[in-house]
Amino acid sequence: MLRKILYSIWLLLVLFTVFVSVKNTNFDTFISMIESRTFDLRQNVLIKERSKNVSDKIVIIAIDDATYEYILDKYGEWPLPRSIYAELVDYIEKQQPQSIAFDLMFVKSMKSNAVADKKLIDMMQKYDNVFVSMNLDDQSHDLRTPPNLPDSLSIRVDNKSPNVDFSSQTYTNCRKILDGILYHTSNIGMINVTRAEDGILRKMPVLVKYQGKYYPQLGLKVGMHYLGLDPKKLVIDSNSNLILGDRKIYLDKDGSAILNWYGPHETYEYIPMYKIIQLVNGKYSDVDLNFKDKIVYFGTTASSLFDIKTVPSSRVYPGVEVQATYVNNIIDNNFIRRLDRSFTIFLGTLLSIITICIVMNEASAFVGSLAAFSVYLLYVFAAYYAMKYFNLWVDIIYPLLLAILTFISAYIVKYLIKSRDFEQQYMLATTDGLTDLYNHRYFQEQMRMMIEASKRYETSFSLIILDIDFFKKFNDTFGHQAGDAVLRQVAQTLKKNIRSTDIACRYGGEEMSIILPKTDHEIAIFTANKICARVSSKDFRLPNGRETSVTISLGVSTFPNDGVTAEELIEAADKRLYNAKHNGRNQVGG
Repeated sequence: MLRKILYSIWLLLVLFTVFVSVKNTNFDTFISMIESRTFDLRQNVLIKERSKNVSDKIVIIAIDDATYEYILDKYGEWPLPRSIYAELVDYIEKQQPQSIAFDLMFVKSMKSNAVADKKLIDMMQKYDNVFVSMNLDDQSHDLRTPPNLPDSLSIRVDNKSPNVDFSSQTYTNCRKILDGILYHTSNIGMINVTRAEDGILRKMPVLVKYQGKYYPQLGLKVGMHYLGLDPKKLVIDSNSNLILGDRKIYLDKDGSAILNWYGPHETYEYIPMYKIIQLVNGKYSDVDLNFKDKIVYFGTTASSLFDIKTVPSSRVYPGVEVQATYVNNIIDNNFIRRLDRSFTIFLGTLLSIITICIVMNEASAFVGSLAAFSVYLLYVFAAYYAMKYFNLWVDIIYPLLLAILTFISAYIVKYLIKSRDFEQQYMLATTDGLTDLYNHRYFQEQMRMMIEASKRYETSFSLIILDIDFFKKFNDTFGHQAGDAVLRQVAQTLKKNIRSTDIACRYGGEEMSIILPKTDHEIAIFTANKICARVSSKDFRLPNGRETSVTISLGVSTFPNDGVTAEELIEAADKRLYNAKHNGRNQVGG
C-alpha cells in the first residue's frame, strides 16, 4: 500500500513538473522545436516509402536558373515584359487547362512598357480560370498608405471554433497589384506564409485578415476552383475544420493548415519557362506539351530570385512548389490534423501509468527497462502510423518525456523502498526484539571486526559486560512482564549514556554488553561507573503502575591488555563482572 502511495505521489510530482515546464515559454518553445523535427522525420520517412502520390494534375512552369539566364540574354532585363505571360497563357489555354495560377506579383505598372501591362490585364479579363497573387504585410504607413481592396476579393467567414484565432494572420498593409487586374477580377489570392520558430515552413494560412476582412490564400482559391466551389462565405466548424464541400481542412490554432509533403524539390512535373517561350515563338514544331485539365503554376525557382523556403522535405524548396503542395493537399483531402495539447497530456499520463505498472510488477530492473522502452518504441511507431494512415500528428516528445521522467522517478522510489526494506530486514536480523539493542550474533560479528581493525591500526577498544542484580528473584516477585519492562528500560538507559559510536547489545538473558571503539581502560571504567550510577538512581515503572529500582553489576576488559581474541576479552570482562557481584553488586569490576 505504501509503495502505491509513493508511486502516486511521484507521478503527481512528475506531472506537476511537466505542467510547470509547459507553462515556461522558453522550455515549451524548445520542446516544440524538437517535436516539429519529429514531424519532419516522419514526413521524410513517408516520402521515402512513397506512401503519398504526387498529383499528376499539377504542372509547374518554372522561372529557373536556365530561364533566368535566357530572359537576360533575350530581353536584357528582369522582370520579363508582362506581355510574354499573356502570350504564354493564350498558348496554354488552347489546351483547356483546369486553371492557371501565377505565384508572381504584378505590382505597379512597368512605365517603360505600358503596352505589355495592358496585354496582361486584357488576358486576365479574358479568362476566368487564371489566378494571380498578392501579398499582405506590416510596412510602415509612412512608406505606403494602406490601400482599400475591392469587396470582391474578401470572403465572409463564420468561425464557430473557440480554438482558431486569426490574430497572427492579421496585417496592416499590403502591396497592390495592377489596378487593371485588382478591380476587374476576383481571382486573386494571398501568398503570405507561416514559418515556425526554427524557420521551417510546415503549414500555410488558409485565410489572412486585413482591415477587418478575410482574404483567401492563393492555393485555397485554386483548390476551390478545382472543386467547383466559389462560395462567398466559408464556415469553420466547432472542431476547427474549414468546410470545403465534402472536404474538411483542419486548422491549427493560428488559422493555418498543416501540409502533407510529397517530396523534395522538383517533385512535380516541371517545365522550364524558357521552353514554353520558345514553343510560343515557333522554335519547336515537334514538341507537344499536354496541359489539358491541368493546374498550371507559374513561379520562380531560381535561387537568385529569392523565393526559396525550407520545408520538412527539403532545405531548398521554391515558393511555387509550396503552392503546388497546398493544392495537392486539397485535391487529396490530405491535410495533417494535429491532436491538441489535452490529448497529448492524456497520452503522456497513460504512458506514465503503464511505466509505473511495469516497474511495480517486474522484479528485474533489466527486464523492466526493456519492457518500458519497448512500450515507448511502440508508441513512436503508433505515432508514425497515425500520420501515415490517418494524417494525424500525434506528439511524441512531451508524452515520452513525461514517461521517461516517470520511469526514472519510479525506479528511484522502488530502490528507496528496497533500501528501506533491506534496512528493516537487517534491523530485524541484528536487533533484539525486546530491548531494541543489537543481538548476540551482531555482538560477535562486531567483536571480530573490532579486533581486526584494532590490530591493523594498533588501537585499543574496550568491552563492558553487565547484568541486572537479583534479576531471577525480581522475576519471581513481580512476574516476567515486569522483568521485561525493566530490561527495556535498562537498555534505554544504556543507549542514552553511551556515544553514538558505541555498540550496545543484549548478550543473553539479563546480560548486556557494550563495545567501546578506540577507548582505553580508564575511560571505559569511567563510562561503566556512569551507567551504573544512572541505573541505580532511576525509578523503573512496572506494567501495574508501580515503580521500583534495580541495580546492575559491570565488568570491563580492554584490548590488547586483557586479551587479543574475542573469547579472551569476554572471559576477562566476565571475571570482573563476577568480582563486582562478589564484592556486593551495584559496582564496576575493573
